[in-house]
Amino acid sequence: MATRERQRTGGEWRVRVGSEETSAIFEPGAGNDDKVFVFAHGAGGNMNDRSVVSTARALQERGIGTVRFNFLYKEKKSGRPDPMPKLKDAFSAVVARAREEVSPRMLIIGGRSMGGRAASMLAADQFECAGLLLLAYPLHPPGKPDQLRDAHLPSITVPVLCFNGTRDPFCTPALMEEVLKRVKTKWEMVWVEGADHSFHVSKSSGKTDGEVLSEMADRIRDWTSSLGA
Repeated sequence: MATRERQRTGGEWRVRVGSEETSAIFEPGAGNDDKVFVFAHGAGGNMNDRSVVSTARALQERGIGTVRFNFLYKEKKSGRPDPMPKLKDAFSAVVARAREEVSPRMLIIGGRSMGGRAASMLAADQFECAGLLLLAYPLHPPGKPDQLRDAHLPSITVPVLCFNGTRDPFCTPALMEEVLKRVKTKWEMVWVEGADHSFHVSKSSGKTDGEVLSEMADRIRDWTSSLGA
């Protein structure tokens, strides 16, 4: 009963990661549909970024609870990201806490840019989750399409939903489509026309950033529903 009460009310957590601690915030989805997305921020961001919070709110409105958290370097207010093993350790610790506190029927991992990449590497290690949600996957550094971050992607076995803008300098569409030919899992690739790495679109697109976010959130809701089918 206590677990269900926490799930309805949400709350702020302190999460142990080895000898350190970080912050996390759980917010339940509308209707308490028992789905939770553990949501990691990008390299230059944090769990309270406007883009992270607005995405979390849109998902919560659609019945998907979210756990936002800081990687350890950001908790210490550093601008230098931790090495990938340490990023993965923090992610794993937050997921373990989410399972303990909330015990969701469906748990999805993922995040923005570097946070999504860390989640994808966990998924490639056969980390237990229902699916992987990637927002602006950083396939390569800007201007360096020869430095692909794709070696682990064929090892992923859980379903994937990935959004990237067609103007994202971190993900050349043609290169991603080639990479996806080697992926074995069910990977749904959604290209957001005219969007950049932050999913910002120009006025000439005929859409606002808010409309783009709403369409993405609807697609995510439908995808999570298909996972539970």
